[in-house]
Amino acid sequence: MAWNEPGGGNRDPWGGRGGDQGPPDLDEAFRKLQAQLSGIFGKGRGGGPGGGDVKAAGGLLGLGLGLIVLLYFGLGVYQVDEQERGVVFRFGAVQEDPVMPGLHWNPPIIDRVEKVNVTRVQSHEHSAQMLTEDENIVEVSLTVQWVINDPKAFVVEVRNPVTSLVHATESALRHVVGGSEMDQAMTEGREAIGLEVQERLQNYLDRYRTGILVSKVNIDRTSPPNQVREAFDDVQKAKEDEQRVINEANAVAESVVPQARGEAQKQIERANAYRDQVTARADGEAERFTKLLKEYQGAKGVTRDRLYIDTMESVLGNTSKIMVDVDGNNMMMLPLEQLQKAGAAAAVAPRNDDIVQDLADEIRDVNDRADAERDRAIR
Repeated sequence: MAWNEPGGGNRDPWGGRGGDQGPPDLDEAFRKLQAQLSGIFGKGRGGGPGGGDVKAAGGLLGLGLGLIVLLYFGLGVYQVDEQERGVVFRFGAVQEDPVMPGLHWNPPIIDRVEKVNVTRVQSHEHSAQMLTEDENIVEVSLTVQWVINDPKAFVVEVRNPVTSLVHATESALRHVVGGSEMDQAMTEGREAIGLEVQERLQNYLDRYRTGILVSKVNIDRTSPPNQVREAFDDVQKAKEDEQRVINEANAVAESVVPQARGEAQKQIERANAYRDQVTARADGEAERFTKLLKEYQGAKGVTRDRLYIDTMESVLGNTSKIMVDVDGNNMMMLPLEQLQKAGAAAAVAPRNDDIVQDLADEIRDVNDRADAERDRAIR
């Protein structure tokens, strides 16, 4: 039966106030709670008039202990993200296996969990001046990209693994650059230097057991010190000019050499053609002489005259002057070139016809005498 129903005696659950239906008095409630706690810790145990208060106090204590236990278990719940791993310390001693991603629980105070991100790519920039193998000073700047591949080693084995990474980078870079020449470090050898630095740096970190994996080493810049940069730029410009001249010379050589080879091949072809021509002519002359010999054996006089005429024609056809020996040892010179010019002039000037006619008659007489002498010599 409810306290406010008819026949319920109008009992007030807030302290028997009779018909007063007002809200409970908070000050009075706190005073009652304080009195109950005082009865628990001040009056001792046992029955008596305070037995009800002791039971109430025991209930409150159990409730408090339950809340504490619930809070303890609640504080032990934690979550590891997908890109993280958890390293568990139990009473200060590290556990073997790292905690994988997910929702986990560990007893607070007893266990301590340190989360480590194993997927984030971190970078370290480093710059230093160092001496090369050929005793030149070069300034090198690089960037090391790394991730954590062993969270337990990263947290436990080394006090400060990032500082160890910095020192190992300095050592590896000085070792590699110290074994290289300046030209190699400044130009095409930068990529090879970066790969060698990465390999040596990873070996150092593995020996230190830092739990760090170097993913990439980029050589950002290699340059001489500021004090000698202008001189170095002049040297580089001279080298570029040298390479440019070499390239131009190679281009000229590539254009001239094929042309020279073509000319040489043309000369060879000409020589071969001349050889074939001379050989063919010699073969023809030999065959002609063989046939002529047969004709001479058949008709010696006619063949001999024909040979004489052909020879004189070939000899006298290439000269402009002819010396004719006549009786009385008088030498006559026939200036054929002048006669030809005179003939040309006669065609232009008809008034010289008499002179030309005289010369023609004289030539005809000379030819007749020459024929007579030739016939006499043949007989």
